[in-house]
Amino acid sequence: MGSSGFSLEVMNGKPAERDLRALGQLLAATVASGEAVSFLAPLTLDAAMAWWRELFASASERMRLIVARDGVDIVGTVQLQLARAPNQPRRGEVMKLLVHRTVQGRGLGTELMTAIEDVARTSGLALLTLDTKRGTTAERLYVRLGWTRVGVIPEFALDPDGVTPHDAVVFYKRMES
Repeated sequence: MGSSGFSLEVMNGKPAERDLRALGQLLAATVASGEAVSFLAPLTLDAAMAWWRELFASASERMRLIVARDGVDIVGTVQLQLARAPNQPRRGEVMKLLVHRTVQGRGLGTELMTAIEDVARTSGLALLTLDTKRGTTAERLYVRLGWTRVGVIPEFALDPDGVTPHDAVVFYKRMES
């Protein structure tokens, strides 16, 4: 049990149908709440579950996924993709930090990021990168956790409404040994 009261686990292999549904619900709820996580609204549960199915089907030894549970329910997740380029064996990208709105403000985002950084270290990574929508709680979280802001890419993607462009902020963090 983490300090926030949630249990964290690295999810390996194909998830149980119940977990796949919970991940789909988390993703769909995140998009419905207006968060910019690469999807447009409305994102149906079926479409969200299909995305997770494809992710797990194509997952290799280069992906790490952590889920957070509140009892048996998945209420948060974060991914780490190890770089594929042969000249970047010590780099990874943090992706899809999702925390259900019903548990936000309880330290789960911090706990998930700390856990994925630990996974990166044990995987031998020296450098992590990520991007996020400018002006969000996530941007403030990454700054607070010691990530270095590289810069802003204007109008990088669209908000879930499919119309409004938003800027992306790019970050990196060196892993301490």
